[in-house]
Amino acid sequence: MSTPTPAIRSVKARAVITPISRPVKNAFGVIDAAPLVLIDVETDQGITGRSYIFAYAKLTLKPLVHLIEEIGRDLTGKAIAPFDLMSAMDAKFRLLGWQGLVGMAVSGLDMAFWDALGQAAGLPLVKLLGGSPRPIRAYDSYGVVDPKADEKDLRRSLEQGFRGIKIKGGDGDAANDERVVKGVRALLGPDVALMIDFNQSLDPAEATRRIARLAPYDLHWIEEPVPQENLSGHAKVRETSPTPIQAGENWWFPRGFAEAIAAGASDFIMPDLMKCGGVTGWLQVAAQAEAANIPMSSHLFAEASAHMLAVTPTAHWLEVLDLGRAILAEPIEIVDGTLTARGPGLGLSWNEAAVAKYLV
Repeated sequence: MSTPTPAIRSVKARAVITPISRPVKNAFGVIDAAPLVLIDVETDQGITGRSYIFAYAKLTLKPLVHLIEEIGRDLTGKAIAPFDLMSAMDAKFRLLGWQGLVGMAVSGLDMAFWDALGQAAGLPLVKLLGGSPRPIRAYDSYGVVDPKADEKDLRRSLEQGFRGIKIKGGDGDAANDERVVKGVRALLGPDVALMIDFNQSLDPAEATRRIARLAPYDLHWIEEPVPQENLSGHAKVRETSPTPIQAGENWWFPRGFAEAIAAGASDFIMPDLMKCGGVTGWLQVAAQAEAANIPMSSHLFAEASAHMLAVTPTAHWLEVLDLGRAILAEPIEIVDGTLTARGPGLGLSWNEAAVAKYLV
C-alpha cells in the first residue's frame, strides 16, 4: 500500500534580517545584512516543509510575507504535488504575470513543497529526484574587493579548499577593475578560477572594452556585463568576448531561459532557485541546458542548490554566499572546496532562538 501524499494544512512566512560574515559591495551599493523570508508549509502528516528566499531589500519583506501566506491560504487542503501546484499558481497569476515578488513567492513555496515531499519519503531531495548526494565543486562569492585589504579573507577561502573565487566589478572605471583583477589573480595564482560579476552595470560597448582589457588575467567568466533583459546586448558582447559570458540569475522561470538560450545570450547559465520556479522550474531549465550543452551553475541558496546540481547533467559550479548561516540549526559545511547535499528533504531546520532574535 502506497503512503498517501501529504496535503497542505497551513503556510506561515516570517521575515528576518540576519547578519552576514562580510558585506557584499556591488556596482549599485552594499548589502551588509540579509533580509530573508522563512517559509513553513505545515502538512496533515505533521511534516513541515521549509525554504527561505532572499528579499534583497527590507522594504520587500512585508509584501513577500503577505503574498506567500495569501497564496498558501488558497492552496490549503491541496495535495503536495508540486507540478500540479505550479500549474494552479500559473493559472492564478497568468494575467498579472509572475516576475518580481509574485515569482519569488511562487518559487519559495515550490521549494518548501519539495522539502515536505523529501521529508515524507525520509530521503534527501536529491535522492527523491533520482540522484545521489555528492560533493559539488563550489566557489566563494565576494563583493567588490581590495587585493591588499581583503588578502586575509581571500587566503582563508583558499585554505577552505575553494578552487574558484568570484569578485564584483563595475563600481569604478576600467582601470580600477584591472587593478583589482590583476591583484587578486596574483594572490590566487594561475590554478584557481577567478570570475568577475558586473551586476548588469555596463552597456554593450563598455562591456566589450572592459572584457578586452581584463583578458590577460585568465578570467573564468564575465557575469551579467549588461542589463539582464538585454538579450541581444548579451549576445553582442559574447560574439567578441575572449572570456565566457555567464548570466541567468535574473531570468525568470523556464520560459526566460528558453528565450535567452535562443538568443545566444551566454556561454554559461546560473539559475536562481527563487526566480526560476524553485525545484520544479530548475528541473526544466536543467533539461534545456543539457539539450543546448550549456554548463549550468547555481545562484545563492547553497543548501538547496547542492541537491539540484547533483541532478543537473551539465553541472558546473555552486555559488557559496552564505546568507542563511545565522538562522539555520545546521549551516552548510564546506569540505575541501565542495558542498554535499543533506536531508531529509532540503536539510533545512531553523535555529528558532536566532529567528526570534532577528525577526522583523
